[in-house]
Parts: sequence; C-alpha cells; structure tokens
Amino acid sequence: MFQFNGFNMMFPDHSRPFNTTYKCYSVSMLPGNERQDVENGGKIIMPPSALDQLTRLNVVYPMLFKITNGTINRSTHAGVLEFVADEGKIYMPYWMMHNLALDQGDIVEIESVSIPVATYSKFQPQSVEFLDITNPKAVLENCLRNFACLTTGDLIAIKYNNTTYELSVLETKPGPAVTIIECDMNVEFAPPVGYTEPERKEKEEEPMTIDPTELMPEPTGFVAFKGEGTRLDGKKKKDNGTNDAPATQRQTYVRGIPDYDHPYGLLRFDRSVRKTDQLESKLEDSKFQEFQGEGFNLKKNRK
Repeated sequence: MFQFNGFNMMFPDHSRPFNTTYKCYSVSMLPGNERQDVENGGKIIMPPSALDQLTRLNVVYPMLFKITNGTINRSTHAGVLEFVADEGKIYMPYWMMHNLALDQGDIVEIESVSIPVATYSKFQPQSVEFLDITNPKAVLENCLRNFACLTTGDLIAIKYNNTTYELSVLETKPGPAVTIIECDMNVEFAPPVGYTEPERKEKEEEPMTIDPTELMPEPTGFVAFKGEGTRLDGKKKKDNGTNDAPATQRQTYVRGIPDYDHPYGLLRFDRSVRKTDQLESKLEDSKFQEFQGEGFNLKKNRK
C-alpha cells in the first residue's frame, strides 16, 4: 500500500487552531523607544514566528486571541498590533497583565479565537473624577479605537488629558467576549465607584418685604363708601383727640402697568415716576418734536 505522507506535508491540516505558550512582559520592557500606543490600547505584540504559523492555518481575520493565565484560570481577549517581539516572548499593556495577575516573565497560553461583534457594552468608572470629562462617550469612543476586544469583568485603562482612567467592563452583548472592530455599539455608564447622589434641599420661600397691594395704583372714579360720616341730628362729631385727617394719597404706581395714554413718538429713558403735566410740558419742547413721525419699514430697502 502507498502512503501519502508527503502529500499531507504539502497540505497541512487547516482546521487546527493556533495554540501555544509564551513568556509575557509589559510594554515597558519592549526594546527600543517607549510605545505608548501599545500601553494605551488593548493589543499585544507577538514574535515573527507566530505570524508565520498563523499564515499556514485557517485563521479568521481580524486575528483575535484568548490569553489565559493557567495558574489562576483567568483569561481575557486581545488583538495583535505587530509581530516584532523576541522569539518566545509577547508584550502586552500593563493593565492587561494586572487583570491576569501576571508578573514579568510568567507563562501564558495564547489561542486564536473567533468572537461575535459587539452590540452593547456597559462600563463603570472607578473614580468620580471621570465625571469631570465634558463628553465621556466621545472620549471613550476615541480611546476604544486602540482596542480590538472587550471581555466582561476586565478593568481597562484609558488615557485622556494626561490622566489615566480605569473602567470596569460590567456587561457585553451578545456574549461575554466581543470584538469592537468596525461595529455599532450602544454604550452605557454605571455610577462611578464612590459616587453619591447629591441631597436635594427644598428652596425656602423668602418672605415678601413689600405688600403687593401697596404697589397697586389708587382706584379712580366712583369708590363706594368713601368719605366722612355725618350725624342724623345735624350735630358735629365730637373730637376724641384722634387724627381724622385724611391720609395722604399714594403716588400712582406705574411700573409694570401699561400707559395707554402715552404720547406717540415720545422716547423716555428715565426710571423715575413723573407727573402727567410734566410729560405734557416736555412735549411742547421743540427738541422732542424730531422724534414724532411715522415709522419706516426696513424691508423696503432690501433687494
């Protein structure tokens, strides 16, 4: 019988997923210049041999990986940014190592996965300082462009205005792990840790210092029961020492009441109360005559 081992070597099994182990290090240990673009995102850096192996397998794009710390059985998900790491090593953001409880040089398991596209996510800020951001949804949307996945239970870190904010991923739909590459995702925020609702104090009504009835003008025309009483026997009333002198009439309250008898064309800028005869005398003055006349329409001069 013939054996086709050479044929099998030419066409490897494409159903086998990518699954291997690496030593993990934080981005600060990456040789060369500091890579803040990796530290402020959710992607890892893998060695070139991983790319060579992935191209030989039937891997779904974009490449997404499940990272597991087998010691405590804790895992998260991430995308890959570059394949420039040293052989046998991977570099990841510090917040990701903190979630997995990893130290520098610990062994992690990397497995290629295919997860659903995100439709909903809920975050909880870990400090009330996050409320100082004017538009938190826009800031989060801009920062999540450096992420490829979200995993329920992760504590991600975003940087805005030289300040790092930590957000806990409370919920993701349609699954506990989702990809956020080119998706429409609804975002909600839970109250930050340590946030308390402000107490609502009822506004106390200030007592009125002026009686509104005193601001009303005196009634004009016929007023019932106004005047002095007289005796039926014709005798004068006895003076009991009381002051029966009529009270001085209050000035007419004008503020807030339209003056329907206001002369046409008169512009008055003073706030003091003036008598009617003073207003009529000013109308006789020649310098006020120039304001009298018909109005004009500004629309007439428009083309």
